[in-house]
Amino acid sequence: MKQGHKGAILITGVAGFIGSQLADNFLAKGREVFGVDNFCRGTEKNLASARRSPNFKFFEIDLSVESSVMGKLAPALRGKAIAEAWHMAANSDIPAGVSDPRVDLRDTLMTTFNTLLLMRELAIPNMAFASTSAVYGENPELLKESTGPLLPISNYGAMKLAAEGLISSAVESYLKRAFIYRFPNVLGPRLTHGIIFDFLNKLKINPHELEVLGDGTQQKPYLHTSDLIEAMLFIRDKSKERVNLYNIGPEDGGATVAEIAKAVLDGVKSKAAVRYTGGDRGWVGDVPKFRYSVKKLADLGWRTPSTSLEVVRRTVSEVTAGA
Repeated sequence: MKQGHKGAILITGVAGFIGSQLADNFLAKGREVFGVDNFCRGTEKNLASARRSPNFKFFEIDLSVESSVMGKLAPALRGKAIAEAWHMAANSDIPAGVSDPRVDLRDTLMTTFNTLLLMRELAIPNMAFASTSAVYGENPELLKESTGPLLPISNYGAMKLAAEGLISSAVESYLKRAFIYRFPNVLGPRLTHGIIFDFLNKLKINPHELEVLGDGTQQKPYLHTSDLIEAMLFIRDKSKERVNLYNIGPEDGGATVAEIAKAVLDGVKSKAAVRYTGGDRGWVGDVPKFRYSVKKLADLGWRTPSTSLEVVRRTVSEVTAGA
C-alpha cells in the first residue's frame, strides 16, 4: 500500500490522541478520510483541524454495538471505495479495565470484531491495528515479535492480544493484508491519559506536592506521536507480508518515572515535593519494566530520531504550551 494509493481511509477512534493526528496526516496528503468515534476517550477539540477539510466526514458511532455499525455505518459508507481501515479505537485506561473487565471487552475486543464485520461487508481489503507492548505481559527477556508464550497481566493487554488473533484469522478468510503495530508508551500533543497527563492534572489540584505511583524506578520506552505515525506509514509502504507484525519504539532503555516527574516539574517550573507511594509498580496490570526489540523495524529501514527522555521533555513543552 503506497501512500499515493487511491482510495479513502477509514479511521476508528478518530477523535482520540493518536487517531486525530493520523487523520490530520492523511488529510494533509489529500486523502479522503472517514472518521468514527463515540467520544468515550476522544474529544471534539481534537477534530478541529480535520473538520476544516472538505475531505473529512465524521460519524458518531459506538463501534461496540453491532446494530449501530451494520445498521448505520455500513449503509453510510457503502460504495465509498475505502482502501484501508486504521483501527485506533480502544480503551486506553488500564486501571479502568481492571476495575471493570467489561470495559476492555466492549471498547477493545468488540470494537475490533465489529470493525472486521464492517470490512467484510464493504470489502475493505487492508487493516492497520494499534496493538501494544502489553500483550507480552511481564517478561524479563528482550521482547521480540517472535516472543512467546504471550501472557498479558492486564485486561487491556489480553483484549489487544485477542484482537490480534481476530485480525490474523480475518486475513486468512477475507482481508488482503493486515498491519499489527505494537506500540510502546506514546506521548505528544492532545494527550487524553498517561503519566504526563496525570502529573500535570495532579499539580493543578495540588501545586505543592506531586504524588507518584510506585517507587519511581519503573522504566519504559516512550515514542512521540509524530514518529509513531511516520513509522506506521513506513511499515505500511515497505513491509511485504500478509500479516505485518512490528514492535515500534525507540532503541534506548526507556525513561524512569522519577526522570519523567523531574521533567514535568522542570517544564512547569514547579518546586513541588515528590511523594512516592511505594512498590515496584503503579497499579494492578502495570508492567514496571520491559526491554523492547525494534530490530525488525530497524532492518526494514526506520529508526526513531529521539530518545525516550527527549520525547518526554518535548511532550511536556508541547502540552504546557497548549494548556
